[in-house]
Amino acid sequence: VSGSRSHQSATTLTPANHWGNRWPTDVRMALCSGHHLSTPAGDIWFVGDTGYEDGRIFAQIAARLPAPDVALIPIGAYEPRWFMAPQHVNPAEAVRILRDVGGSRALGIHWGTFQLTDEAREAPVEALAAALDEAGIPRDRFVAAQPGAVFDFA
Repeated sequence: VSGSRSHQSATTLTPANHWGNRWPTDVRMALCSGHHLSTPAGDIWFVGDTGYEDGRIFAQIAARLPAPDVALIPIGAYEPRWFMAPQHVNPAEAVRILRDVGGSRALGIHWGTFQLTDEAREAPVEALAAALDEAGIPRDRFVAAQPGAVFDFA
């Protein structure tokens, strides 16, 4: 976790579980990340493209940074799990991330724009609702953001 501070705001790079490459020989040579923004108005965390794995990175983030007022957490492109789990969380894991970092609210992102993987386009929304119900978290705390939607958290 590293960052910079300017004009009473701080931006901090946060770890993410993903991979990347530009050529066949440079797999995993670039690090993937999220971005935590602390401002006088509140804290926003863009989780980044990530898998859950053992959850350790989220515990580290919670220990070092303020809980986000709003977290942008991916909920799509997660099937088949045998292939996608290391780099893409499913909705149940997204709910765990929100709990792990003590976030107040979340927007589910990284779903619905394109059919990227095996789950149906609306499956992340349905699975998110079920995961929230199972965790006892009100559905209005974690909303699946429709592509192009605008939210006001003032």
